[in-house]
Amino acid sequence: MLQPSDDTIDLLSHVLNYARIGLATEMLGSAWAAFDMTVEYMKLREQFGQLIGSFQSLQHRAAEMYVDLELSRSVVDAALISCASNDADLAAIACKTKMLVGETLHRVSNEAVQLHGGIGMTDEHDAGLYLKRARVSEQLYGSASFLGDQFASLRSF
Repeated sequence: MLQPSDDTIDLLSHVLNYARIGLATEMLGSAWAAFDMTVEYMKLREQFGQLIGSFQSLQHRAAEMYVDLELSRSVVDAALISCASNDADLAAIACKTKMLVGETLHRVSNEAVQLHGGIGMTDEHDAGLYLKRARVSEQLYGSASFLGDQFASLRSF
């Protein structure tokens, strides 16, 4: 059986780090799109004679999503800077970035479906599309559990 050389493994690891950061960037864009779509829906949908965006509990959920999105944006920006500067710690940064953005996308896509109500589960509405794409993206290039273990290993925990 043919064994890969150390150079081949290093090259593949390097490419995988860039792929994780690239996917995290796409995931962040998806999360923002789902969030924007949800906020717009909250401004239009009426329930009990009021716009659902006026309900304080839903405003809090939107605010929490916004905070998660801004944190994810900062992490992705830092990861992209690390890519440009060929940071020696790129493997740990890539793991951390994809893991955090994946958690954000998971939460935002869940909230988008819930805040859209029944229409969010239909094929005619994009909320379900974002949810499905989020689940696929979460598994690509390593799940959050795998990346957490990888990060801990890289940090010698």
